[in-house]
Amino acid sequence: MVFCTLFFARLSAFIVAILVLIWALHFKTSFISQEEDDLIFAVLHPLLMVIGFIVVSGEAILVHKWLPGSRNLKKLVHLCLQGLALGCGIFGIWTKFQGQNGVVANFYSLHSWMGLICVTMFGAQWVFGFVSFWHKVEVRTTRLKVLPWHIFLGLYTYGLAIVTAETGLLEKLTFLQTEGNVLKRCPESAVVNGLGLCLVVLSSAVIVAAISQKQQTSNSKIVFSDSSYSSY
Repeated sequence: MVFCTLFFARLSAFIVAILVLIWALHFKTSFISQEEDDLIFAVLHPLLMVIGFIVVSGEAILVHKWLPGSRNLKKLVHLCLQGLALGCGIFGIWTKFQGQNGVVANFYSLHSWMGLICVTMFGAQWVFGFVSFWHKVEVRTTRLKVLPWHIFLGLYTYGLAIVTAETGLLEKLTFLQTEGNVLKRCPESAVVNGLGLCLVVLSSAVIVAAISQKQQTSNSKIVFSDSSYSSY
């Protein structure tokens, strides 16, 4: 069961990465504006936010399942992967500041507002994880109390990232079809719709894997003593 869930999540992530690469590189004319620099930034945005932010953060969520070694090693790799995802998310949002019409022109939609909220929450989560990892003794009691919330908010933020990506795909495809640049039934529409479906499948696989991991390891990882958790 564990192996199948992990394989399904990895397969979904691979398909998502391939589809977004095809859309951003093969159908790059859909991202063309009046200046070449704008095209570069426009193409970078979906690549960074989908592959760099969503796929990498999903892999970070699963790191405790597939990586051998000590818990500290797993937590360190988890922290590093989440830091990489956060960097991609910040840079991905930064690309939208490079448009000809300025910042305000690119932050008017539900997609843009959700994106800012999502990356902000993700950053707060990462800061907490960083402090928790490097100051184990000082925050041990606090970490035990807030760990369930940290896990919940981590999965919630990941789900929010998926929903934000879906709104972005819908917004972009609707705009292209309304302008007559893309037909309702054409290869590009199929790629974008397929990408949206695969993102839903990916999020389901990652969240199910994360929940099953927690259920399977809760009894084996946490050992009670008379006064404290000996695993911490």
